[in-house]
Amino acid sequence: MKYARSSRPIGIGLIGQKFMGRAHSNAWGQVPKFFDLLRPPRLVVISARDRTELATFAERWGWARWTTRWRELAEAPDIDLVDVGTPNALHAEQSIAMLEAGKHVACEKPLAGTLAEARAMRDAARKSRRKTFVWFNYRRCPAVGLAWHLMREGALGRIYHLRATYLQDWGGPATPLSWRFRKKEAGSGAHGDLNAHIVDLARFLLADEVDAVHGALARTFIAERVLPGASKKRGRSDVDDCLLFLASFRRGTVASFEATRLATGDQNANRVEINGEHGSLRFDFEDMNLLHYFDARQGKRTAGWRRIMCTGAGVHPYAGHWWPDAHLLGYEHGFVNMAADILRVLGGEAPELPLPDFADAYETQRVLEAALLASDERCAVPLKEVR
Repeated sequence: MKYARSSRPIGIGLIGQKFMGRAHSNAWGQVPKFFDLLRPPRLVVISARDRTELATFAERWGWARWTTRWRELAEAPDIDLVDVGTPNALHAEQSIAMLEAGKHVACEKPLAGTLAEARAMRDAARKSRRKTFVWFNYRRCPAVGLAWHLMREGALGRIYHLRATYLQDWGGPATPLSWRFRKKEAGSGAHGDLNAHIVDLARFLLADEVDAVHGALARTFIAERVLPGASKKRGRSDVDDCLLFLASFRRGTVASFEATRLATGDQNANRVEINGEHGSLRFDFEDMNLLHYFDARQGKRTAGWRRIMCTGAGVHPYAGHWWPDAHLLGYEHGFVNMAADILRVLGGEAPELPLPDFADAYETQRVLEAALLASDERCAVPLKEVR
């Protein structure tokens, strides 16, 4: 479906006011200040369950009105796009309802808690023919954008290896039993939360699809956690604390993925390294403004890893919208950059970098499901068997 160019603001509704609600609210509020957009956003409605905090949240982040009834967003004529920032188990119901109401939808990752729900979301998007987006925000780091361009230009040649890790340490024994540790609400643990990001980055950078998962190992080290607000009562954690798996891609690249919330000393170490016949690339989100590049075509006398500061205006993706060179970007800027690309698409323009939609994110969900099956059944799982 083609959308006519228009200067009319795009009405935004948001569901969810916690961590992602803050990140997304900041993005929608900041994006027109830094990007010139044909159709800027208008923050229309915020919806969440906690009535005691909602009015204050709406005022602080610039939402025109608020409601505890998320279905009201489907009926609001001044909302064009609904942003779903709720726990994983709610994504499908809320996204499908908004698509059926004729709204565009942006949804947090992973696409859903289960493959069946993700499939239903993909199918609903196809039927509605509305625009859909999934918040894989790490695609929007300028360093990742530069890596994407270098790979499109053939800088690495044939790709041999990809190794990706996402290591956090916040999920230790003292961490309460939030929804992220309940399978019914989260779908999986570190796997869906963190491996989802690095699988998406791998597919994005390689422009290739996983052919098979060759083995996986999951562990739940902390089976019981204290209940939120309780000093002694405990509940069962029934998701993985870590999950590691091996995979191969259709064009022959071999890959390893590891996600954990128990990597003591690693706070948000989202790392990927890619090795090819002509060179290698390395990215670590804890140094998100840097990309490391090794050019194997240089002579051995001077060859070595090159440290690239990806903040140059007119040189690196998104960087020109922000600060002078080496005045560093942070976590929130990836969300703002993505909001800009969403608004560009809805305004009839091209995004700076490819955006994941529900169909794209469903392919990542298939890989996550294959890894869970490989861990449970202790066998290799071809992706053709996961639909």
